[in-house]
This record gives sequence, structure tokens and C-alpha cells, in this order.
Amino acid sequence: MKGPSFAETVGSACPGAVVGSNLEALDPWLEIAPERIAEVCRWLKTASDPRFDALECITAVDWFEPDPKKAAKVSWQPHLELVYHLWSTAARATLVLKTKLPRWLNDRPGELPEIPSVAGVWRTADWHEREVFDLSGVMFLGHPDLRRILCPEDWEGYPLRKDYQMPLEYHGIRGR
Repeated sequence: MKGPSFAETVGSACPGAVVGSNLEALDPWLEIAPERIAEVCRWLKTASDPRFDALECITAVDWFEPDPKKAAKVSWQPHLELVYHLWSTAARATLVLKTKLPRWLNDRPGELPEIPSVAGVWRTADWHEREVFDLSGVMFLGHPDLRRILCPEDWEGYPLRKDYQMPLEYHGIRGR
């Protein structure tokens, strides 16, 4: 999806949803306002030209620098970035959607950031969202069965967060 016209088309269909883009990148991407992600995904699957009929994956990137000396040098605020890789079978085209979330809801550690689920748009999102929830700590509002998928149900914390501290012991079993 090269060129600015596609971003304008999405912006016209979902006013205010597109907050950034780079459609000339190797993997063209649109940045979407978090509260509008499900609406944009639904439009991309059902009404856009081309239609993006498949969700390849959802990943989370933790933009956090735990080292205070290095943190003073970065130009961005700590945040989580969700990355959605979409595919159009008919057009043989890919599109990447990105959205930024605070690391913690209301900047309160332990309160997970929230975003609407796209499991109602692409069924495969069910598993991808559960993985992001389990490993990166993002709540997907409206998800049909949001629970851990890789870690045990009683696991504490989110292992892919950069400030995660691996426990020394789990149920009496000593690690490391």
C-alpha cells in the first residue's frame, strides 16, 4: 500500500483515526488512534479496496529504557506499541497498523493499558491478543476469553516487558 492516497482513503473512511503513517517504508504502516483500532480494522476487512481479509500477527514492543542513564538520552516517552500485520489475499498486499499505548493505565504501575479487541474482526486475533496480554500486559476490551496462553494462570508479571524481574522461585522450584 504505497503512497499517501491510501492513508487519505482510510482517513476519509474513519475520520480522526489515522494519526501517522509511512507508506513508503519497506513495510508500509499507518498509526491508528488506540480507541479506533477495531473500527479501522473492520473497515479494512469489509469495505476498503483492497480488502485485508487476514490478520497475520499482533505483536507488542516495549519502548522503555530501564537504565536511568540511557533513559535520559532517549527522545521518546516510554510506551507500548502494538503492531498489527494485515494481508490482502486478492491484492497480495500487506499493511502494518501501529498504535501506541501508555505502559500503565493512568500511569499507575500494575494497571494494564486497554485497547479494543479485534477478535470480532479476524478470528485469529483471539490467540494473538491472548499472547500479547500474557507476555506484555495489554487488556483487550471485548475479547471473548482473555486469559494467559503461554504462562501458567498464576504467573505474576509480563515477561516481555523490559522492566520484568524473573522470579527466583516458582512453586518451590528454584530457577537460575
